Amino acid sequence: MKIINKTIVLVAAAFILAGCTRQEIRNAGKKDGNIICFGDSITFGYGVNRGDDYPSVLEKMLKAPVINAGVDGDTSFAALERLEQDVLSKNPRLVIVEFCGNDFLKNIPEETTIENLDRIIDLIQERGAMVALMDISAGMFFKQYRKAFKRLAEKKQAVFIPVVLNKIITNPSMKSDFFHPNARGYKVIAGRVFNAISRHIK
Repeated sequence: MKIINKTIVLVAAAFILAGCTRQEIRNAGKKDGNIICFGDSITFGYGVNRGDDYPSVLEKMLKAPVINAGVDGDTSFAALERLEQDVLSKNPRLVIVEFCGNDFLKNIPEETTIENLDRIIDLIQERGAMVALMDISAGMFFKQYRKAFKRLAEKKQAVFIPVVLNKIITNPSMKSDFFHPNARGYKVIAGRVFNAISRHIK
């Protein structure tokens, strides 16, 4: 009986440990290429001078070049149209994808946004690059996208960067206007991105 109980405990422990292992990230083995931040106004750095945007701050943290491929006002549809020119043609190693805000503002259905992001991730991964998917929700703000983004990242074996605007969107001292961060806010975002991706690009 003791042997059976011990076996049950060992099997249960194995399942628990398996569940706690880190998710495998597709294309994590790629060692060359560019780090590209691909997004809308949050990536572009709306509201601050060039150099205070989060990709520029991230570049300093990583001590490696980072390309800012953010375009103010972009939707996921516009992102698909410029993906080849702004990302795939630049030999990406890791692409940090950040879209949904303008889709929401333009009443693009959430399911359509997720479908577009699914396609964007596929095309990037087919070029051999890693993907990190950024979630710009914070509290109730864009909450409807949070679970869908997490599921998509898990499905695609991409890095998930959750709630990057948390405690920024509700803090006037970290914003340049109602929605966009200021230099202090973008620095916080860069730190959150750094923490999520750094172990995958060493």
